Amino acid sequence: MAADCLTDGKERSQKLIYIREFDAEKDVEKVEVLERRCEVGPSGSVALYTDLLGDPVCRIRHSPAYIMLVAEYGAEREMVGLIRGSIKAVVCGNKQLQPGEKQIPLFANAAYILGLRVSPTHRRLGIGLRLVRAVEEWFRTNGADYAYMATEKDNEACLKLFVEKCGFAKFRTPAILVHPVHSHSKRISNRANILKLDVAEAESLYRECMGTAEFFPKDIDAVLGNRLSLGTWVAVLRAEQWQRPGSYGASPGGCTSWAVISLWNTSEVFKMNVMGVRMATRVYAATSRFLDRALPWCTIPSVPDVFRSFGMAFLYGVHAEGPRGGELMNHLYRFTHNLAKEKGCRLIATEVAGCDPLKNHIPHWDCFSCPEDLWCIKKLTHTSCRAEEEEEYDWSKSAPGVRLFVDPREF
Repeated sequence: MAADCLTDGKERSQKLIYIREFDAEKDVEKVEVLERRCEVGPSGSVALYTDLLGDPVCRIRHSPAYIMLVAEYGAEREMVGLIRGSIKAVVCGNKQLQPGEKQIPLFANAAYILGLRVSPTHRRLGIGLRLVRAVEEWFRTNGADYAYMATEKDNEACLKLFVEKCGFAKFRTPAILVHPVHSHSKRISNRANILKLDVAEAESLYRECMGTAEFFPKDIDAVLGNRLSLGTWVAVLRAEQWQRPGSYGASPGGCTSWAVISLWNTSEVFKMNVMGVRMATRVYAATSRFLDRALPWCTIPSVPDVFRSFGMAFLYGVHAEGPRGGELMNHLYRFTHNLAKEKGCRLIATEVAGCDPLKNHIPHWDCFSCPEDLWCIKKLTHTSCRAEEEEEYDWSKSAPGVRLFVDPREF
């Protein structure tokens, strides 16, 4: 009898859930209220909140295709949940026609799920499951081959929903590396020559050096040309002057070592705020900033004010080659740190494959970073590689590669 009552209760709850597309004209304020009620980040006394600056779709707006769904509950149609999703073509694997020949990238339409929120007062009613299934259906209708999402590896509630209930599989564990932007500027070594590329040069270089990396976007030109992308820079050894070619075919040819990086300004899209931090920590951070400003030549590792609304800069397209490529990447990091400081950003972050050796050359603070971000994936269609229709390929079962291209539009 008790089991029957429980089943009837779940069925009644399901009938009270309504899923529809976000309406920008009437839903903005309701979404903001819901976002404030839902903690973002690890549970506990310290919480990380995101201010979307009045634009609930800002984190997906720059993708080729996107949607935001909201969940309402009860006769009053109270907004109790939401989910966002986007679709783009990315590299999912590679093929080689003949031994010794260059690898050819295989593309698939990958759908990314982010921003799933359920009101704390309406959890365990199946709202999250309904939202995920609804956005998956939109993905299939719009030609997505795979869906994937990112979460913390110890987020049991999220993993239970996506892995156990929705059929996602644990896929990749990239590292999120975060460093504070200090009050002092970083010193740039005169051993490196740092050159800025235009969009055409950057596109050509990335297609050449990272065009076969997992998740490399087919529309890399749209990413590099986006107003939020501050630019792309190459670092080479000063003793090995790089002769800049034409707009296309850009490559640090003739250089034994080189590194490349691009910078994305997320602060124009959203702001963040760390809440629940002890007063002693705030005082320590404020003291470090005061000393850093007063004694800039001492290069004190100051802690920025992340306890009020702040912006971040994101490094993407992180790649290096040659025996001194890691050293040159470190020089590029220092250069971009100073650019982020000029833009008023308080943190600078990047995300690389878990086995990428460049992790050791990108400065970061462990207290801000995540050594194992967890990506989960689900195959949505039977034919998942449109460039290789004659044979079945399942990206979700493939082994991880050394390189990973993390799209700044999804950070």
